[in-house]
Amino acid sequence: MNARLLVAAALTLALSACATGPGYYGPGPGYYGYGPPPPPPAPGAYSRCPTCGHVDRVEQVTGNPQTDGSGAVIGGIIGGVLGNTIGRGSGRAAATAVGVVGGAVVGDQVQKDNNAAPSFDIYVRMDDGRRLIFNQRDASGLQQGSYVTTEDGTVRLIR
Repeated sequence: MNARLLVAAALTLALSACATGPGYYGPGPGYYGYGPPPPPPAPGAYSRCPTCGHVDRVEQVTGNPQTDGSGAVIGGIIGGVLGNTIGRGSGRAAATAVGVVGGAVVGDQVQKDNNAAPSFDIYVRMDDGRRLIFNQRDASGLQQGSYVTTEDGTVRLIR
């Protein structure tokens, strides 16, 4: 029984690793540059905060509810393992089959819902002159002119 529980836990972790986060562009975590490159800083000049800037604009981006089938496959595997642990005797095969089908349907729907969720492109003019775009699921409180910090690939309101 412990081996089955361990397999179910491992498959659950594998499924959670397939969840996609906000879209990221370019070489850096969560952003890419736009507009002309900033001029080089004057000798001795510095920005007051290397991760701070002002929001130029916020645009909502609609998601694409397409799936590639990986959610259904992983859901089917997890459902099959769980169904196999529930069933006894001759009912084990039926419970496994129901688990596979049910898990595949649920896994596919979870992937569709995750892909279809809207996100926001947040255009930020950094204090040092760089212009960056961040994509994240939540833009509450962010609007044009907001002063923000950009840490770990996300934009957060400072004031």
